[in-house]
Amino acid sequence: MVTIARGRVEHLRGQAWGLVRQSRPADLHVVVSMGDPEVTRVARELLPRVRTPGMDVTGDDLPLSAARNAGAAAALEEGADHLVFLDVDCIPGEGTLARYDRVLRDVADRHHPVVACGEVSYLPPVAHPSEYRQPGLSDLASPHPARPRLAPDEVVEDGDLRLFWSLSFAVTAKHWRRIGGFSEDYTGYGAEDTDFGQRVASAGGSLLWTGGAAAYHQHHPTSSPPTQHLHSIISNANTFRDTWGWFPMEGWLDGFAARGLAHVDPTTDRWVVSAQRSRSSC
Repeated sequence: MVTIARGRVEHLRGQAWGLVRQSRPADLHVVVSMGDPEVTRVARELLPRVRTPGMDVTGDDLPLSAARNAGAAAALEEGADHLVFLDVDCIPGEGTLARYDRVLRDVADRHHPVVACGEVSYLPPVAHPSEYRQPGLSDLASPHPARPRLAPDEVVEDGDLRLFWSLSFAVTAKHWRRIGGFSEDYTGYGAEDTDFGQRVASAGGSLLWTGGAAAYHQHHPTSSPPTQHLHSIISNANTFRDTWGWFPMEGWLDGFAARGLAHVDPTTDRWVVSAQRSRSSC
């Protein structure tokens, strides 16, 4: 079970609350701190059999790909057969790890890689994240409107890897190695998980929407488009296009353009941060 974090310590406490209540507990927890010693301290305090690799981080652009790869490497060093990734703001349902384990066993003999993605539902705002640490989260949460809603024992295979997201997913160690992990060409927020999906697709793989592997997303403020990540999204969008031939995150890019924050340079056909925004960011 792998998660990566910087800040979000109360969300990490919520995730740990869910992890220690699993019907099939993880054999190993790996929590990768991206330059935050408090993340390491809390993980060691709350989780059994935990490894806490840390990464030196300078600036605000977090090395999300490198951190997930480091977490996977730590788990593989301990002999993990299955890897489950959860974003730090997600609380697993009681049967989530057991469900992922069963589904991965069913696809273990496949040559082409498979990634299993459980259902993620969104929790409402609360005064403090500790309020989420209670039974019955499914009664509070709202399913994602653009993802399938499945019965607890249902699995749906999907070849459209553009829909992959990294909030909650699982993969066998063999298939992780075949995919090659996350590309570390991406730094900061945006596109690294879309790239991972394309890596799976290029290896002939598929996505398994997995019922019964629930994750509950703890509320935190967001913006759309996420202007606080403008520079990394623009850079990563160009990196992705150089690799795969098309731009991801179209809704965000169009949102930036509508606000005059970024535009496509007609001479290079690449996204650039608009000059006015660049001057105001100095």
